[in-house]
Amino acid sequence: MVRSMGSKTVEFKLYAPKAKKVTLAGSFNKWDIKKSSAKSDSKGNWLVKANLKPGRHEYKFWVDGAWINDPRCTACVPNAFGTSNCVMEVK
Repeated sequence: MVRSMGSKTVEFKLYAPKAKKVTLAGSFNKWDIKKSSAKSDSKGNWLVKANLKPGRHEYKFWVDGAWINDPRCTACVPNAFGTSNCVMEVK
C-alpha cells in the first residue's frame, strides 16, 4: 500500500480463534474484501494495518464469508443493508 502525505497507519485487531480467513473492508478501500488480508498469531488474534487519510472511515471485518463488526469499536452507523458499520476517526 502506498503511503500518501498525511496518511496514518492504523492497526485493526480481531480475536477470532476459529477463523480461517479474515480481511478488512471499508470506505477506504471501496469495500473490497480482497485488498486487506489480516495475519493471525498462534492465539487467534488477527491483525491488519491500513494507511488512512485523516477523516471518518466506515469499516467491517470479512470473516470466513460473513461480515463482522469490530467488537472493540465504540461508534457504529446504520448502513443500507439494515445492519451497521463501524466508524474510525483518524486525526
